[in-house]
Amino acid sequence: MPFHLSPAFRPHRRSLPALLLVALVCALPLHSQDVLTYHNNPARTGLYNRETTLTLTNVNSATFGKLFTVPADGLVDAEPLYLSAVSISGVPHNLLIVASEHGTVYAYDADTSAELWHVTTLKSGETTSDNRGCGQVSPEIGITSTPVITRPKTGNPIIYVVAMSKDKSGNYHQRLHALDATTGAELFLGPVDIEAKYPGTGDNSSGGFVIFDPAQYKERSGLLMIGNTIYLAWASHCDFRPYTGWIMAYNATTLAQTSVLNVTPNGNEGAIWGAGAGMASDGSGNIFLLDANGFFDSTLNSSGFPENGDYGNAFLRLTTNKGLAVADYFEMDNEIQENGTDTDLGSGGTLLVSQKDSAGKIWQLAVGAGKDTNLYVVDRTNLGKFNTNSNNIYQELSRVLPGGIWSMPAASNGNIYYGPVGSPILAFQFKNARLLASPVARTPNAFGYPGATPSVSSNLGNSPIVWAVENTNPAVLHAYNAKNLQEIYNSNQAAGSRDHFGAGNKFITPMIANGKVFAATTTGVGVFGLLPAR
Repeated sequence: MPFHLSPAFRPHRRSLPALLLVALVCALPLHSQDVLTYHNNPARTGLYNRETTLTLTNVNSATFGKLFTVPADGLVDAEPLYLSAVSISGVPHNLLIVASEHGTVYAYDADTSAELWHVTTLKSGETTSDNRGCGQVSPEIGITSTPVITRPKTGNPIIYVVAMSKDKSGNYHQRLHALDATTGAELFLGPVDIEAKYPGTGDNSSGGFVIFDPAQYKERSGLLMIGNTIYLAWASHCDFRPYTGWIMAYNATTLAQTSVLNVTPNGNEGAIWGAGAGMASDGSGNIFLLDANGFFDSTLNSSGFPENGDYGNAFLRLTTNKGLAVADYFEMDNEIQENGTDTDLGSGGTLLVSQKDSAGKIWQLAVGAGKDTNLYVVDRTNLGKFNTNSNNIYQELSRVLPGGIWSMPAASNGNIYYGPVGSPILAFQFKNARLLASPVARTPNAFGYPGATPSVSSNLGNSPIVWAVENTNPAVLHAYNAKNLQEIYNSNQAAGSRDHFGAGNKFITPMIANGKVFAATTTGVGVFGLLPAR
């Protein structure tokens, strides 16, 4: 793979004050500022709870604003990630990792904006994929999903990323890459082409197996890492059949495929969208996700599971200990109507929370929502399965998300923050381990399509700030007091275009790390922080 290490970063260019600053940063808990996965953690809460610089007092247009932007050669649909104190050529840098739909991965110095390296995921003679006749990711498809990064006990950090491409013969490829975070160089003899088959007679089946066709899919969900395994989930191009619902597992050090699951193997559709959100994990080998509209087999076996293993439009819990398998599920009672009208649950992402009730019992919960305007809360130990007469789940708030969800919520301090289409961001509060029936706060402004995916920063619960970006041109970064959702800053407040950072992009998930806020656009990433003293 071609890669580029920028010459601007030679050790002699570091001044003594900068080296002293690095020493102070390194005195903090090891890598405490890192953001290595979509929405900060495998629970996908979106909470950065170690922000010691940005506060409710200093985030305002007088003292906070755009510091710089870093460019990209295509849309930045993946959430930027952050690696603190990485040594490159003997000099520590805080790295901003950016991936583009042109198939390029960049490492920038997050403090100076200087490019350290970039690599292309395209092989010789290849191009990125065309949009496959679907406007959801256009005009090209390269890297759509948020990568995941690991910091081994020894050696350099490793970036895992999935990229789509097209060769000279018109064949499409999906590949998993493992990149050295200090140079961008390929590791483990990668990349590997992604192929799969699974027993079934559904869409694109042959000889008793459904076949994964790389041309028919995009990797939209953020990558998930559990232990030494990377998990991938696949979405279709629009609803263009044939396609089914695929989840795959790969060994992180060999890039060998270790497990495959199809959740609509004898039916059709059932893609994993999640508005770019990664599948969630509880730290005990369980994966939680929302599956999109697709065939659901309502003929149940004696254990209450679909006889033919088809789980379209379902809330799923997967086990991973002996390979990928469905361990539990929830399917709404009106699944036929929702599937038939494309009013699916899978348009949103899910997050995991724990709540204590008045008796002291701790409930392990998962929260999710889709296009039907309902907010669903399930007990992770008993999701509820399927009943034609009622939804037997932990809690359901009907029609509380007007406009529906095409985004990912965030969670902090007993609150869940949702950004429906055409609506303000809404804060729902847990009390006695259940969400109150109505939102306790809302932002003063609404967000057009696709709504907003908020993120939250705080310092161990102090100075909590909700961040969100409007998909407008120019894009607008907003900051709100997380306690009441009153606005404290937006990037249109400063005179002129001081804080404008590019055109909006529907996948925008703001990332907060180490005193800065990073927001992706169609042409790069805007970097915000405290302004230099005048």
